[in-house]
Amino acid sequence: MYNKIKTVGDKIKTKSGSWTFGGKVAQKFQNHVERSVPMYREGHNLIEDLSEYFITKNSVVYDIGCSTGLLLQKIAKRNKPKGQYFGIDCEPKMIAQAKKKKSKTENITYICGSIEQKKLKKADLIIAYYTIQFIRPRVRQQIIDKIYQALNWGGAFLMFEKVRGADARFQDIFTTLYNEFKLRNGYSEEAIINKSLSLKGVLEPFSTQGNVDLLKRAGFKDINTIQKALCFEGFLAIK
Repeated sequence: MYNKIKTVGDKIKTKSGSWTFGGKVAQKFQNHVERSVPMYREGHNLIEDLSEYFITKNSVVYDIGCSTGLLLQKIAKRNKPKGQYFGIDCEPKMIAQAKKKKSKTENITYICGSIEQKKLKKADLIIAYYTIQFIRPRVRQQIIDKIYQALNWGGAFLMFEKVRGADARFQDIFTTLYNEFKLRNGYSEEAIINKSLSLKGVLEPFSTQGNVDLLKRAGFKDINTIQKALCFEGFLAIK
């Protein structure tokens, strides 16, 4: 029963514990994620606004887990002609979608591969928009350490994550309200359950404190929440 291919909405099909951003998901990603994550577009707008505080003429900017490249393209357009922009994603189909949308005038380079294997240039802004939660917990600290080391002094790391509740009561509230959010956006009860099953062992969110602890262990001291909607939170960490 649990190994059967089932729909999770938006004509995306997967099995229990088998969620991936590859295959046909790349073509449907933008619509699916905007219906699935509260304030997803607002988060893009916030990052776009914040980018002007950190990007200068010679800045390097990274978007880790750039998916279809939409956020990076918005930032590049906002700060044009400043900066060099690099989008990293481990899914070839996502990179292919990003390259299709790229304007010839935008100074963006898309790189297909894992952040674990990629060497980062010194950067003024690094973004991980709902990305770190999909990295294996045992190497997550190494990735945050790597990001901290890559940043110039005064540079910023913007990390948006799904987060667990501080205790069981808050977790129950968040889960119920999030399910209601998805129901209002047109997902069926079956699709919501199937999506949860597909993410088993794939999505491993930490609590707010757990994420802050990751950042502090890496060396960040100036950390602030800049967006919060139920179990979704955005952090600004400045080196």
